[in-house]
Amino acid sequence: MSEINLQRHMSDAIRRIMLKAYSNVLRNPLEAKTVWCLQQAFVKSEKRREAIQESEGVDVPPFLICSIATTCNLHCKGCYARANGIAADHSENQKPSLSPDQWKAVFEEAASLGINFALLAGGEPMIRKDILERVAEVEDMIFPIFTNGTLIGPTYIKFLKQHLNLIPVISIEGMEHATDERRGTGMYNRAMMSVDMLHKEDLFFGTSITVTTENFDLVTSDAFVEHLQELGCKLVIYVEYVPTDPGTEHLALSEADLQRMEAVQRHQAERYKGMIIISFPGDEKHMGGCLAAGRGFFHIGPDGSAEPCPFSPFSDSSVLELGVKGALASPLFRKLREAHLVGGEHTGGCALYEHRDQVEALLKQ
Repeated sequence: MSEINLQRHMSDAIRRIMLKAYSNVLRNPLEAKTVWCLQQAFVKSEKRREAIQESEGVDVPPFLICSIATTCNLHCKGCYARANGIAADHSENQKPSLSPDQWKAVFEEAASLGINFALLAGGEPMIRKDILERVAEVEDMIFPIFTNGTLIGPTYIKFLKQHLNLIPVISIEGMEHATDERRGTGMYNRAMMSVDMLHKEDLFFGTSITVTTENFDLVTSDAFVEHLQELGCKLVIYVEYVPTDPGTEHLALSEADLQRMEAVQRHQAERYKGMIIISFPGDEKHMGGCLAAGRGFFHIGPDGSAEPCPFSPFSDSSVLELGVKGALASPLFRKLREAHLVGGEHTGGCALYEHRDQVEALLKQ
């Protein structure tokens, strides 16, 4: 798939997502107005990306993944952020972090380039409300916040109602046993308290589910998806487990599991037309291969380092020094494309994590 065709393909996907989002919020006039305004902004964004590609030969991705927090209040098993050094408990082990104003400047530039979404992660991003308060002011972008949900209370609910471009995406592992086994006793019930508060206020929210060999059957079942639907969830993001934590390789999906996941996605797309259901990185297979390293997105670390993706924490560029547009010209990103580690044949799983030694070798060159 050529890069320009990929951009059009991803723009079409965004339009379909926004159409579903709009149909989901029609009964809430404030949210419906917000989504409608964002749809108009996204039309302009698509034209900006195409204009930059045609005039400068720069492929601007439609979204970013940004780790804005360097700590977390939980210690989940198999956490990639702790394994990769993004999150740590003690300040001396934490990475430097961009200030709220610096993050806002990053996203203002991103919006000016036509980038639609910035997925906010960490650590626990809701620990950094000071950052969220500033980036929420960038009204032409949507910020899904990948959170464990434990910090959502009346104050945060009021804040989210005032900034509808911030969308909480609450991480669970299935039902109570699976979630508590990975995240800690009582964490499922605490997450459900947040879900209940969001639902009662009729706020648009989603769930993020890490899919492993242990919870696959449960979290992909119709009964589970319908349970999420009853809770008011309008967005489901399946994240295939990447074994960054040594000793957890048995949790990663096999090739047969990935084929089953494709079949599940086809079934869910047909059955649950009112929900937005996404698989990552599984959906990349239908977009000509891995979307990392600026092809469809790239990852910005807490210190501004531009990395191919959260599971491939290698960098030769910084948005703090070069800006978003400058980081897209990263020599490492170019080498990954030339080596077909991104945009090459995609058989499932995380392509860059599976070839991490090769990625590190390209960086050293």
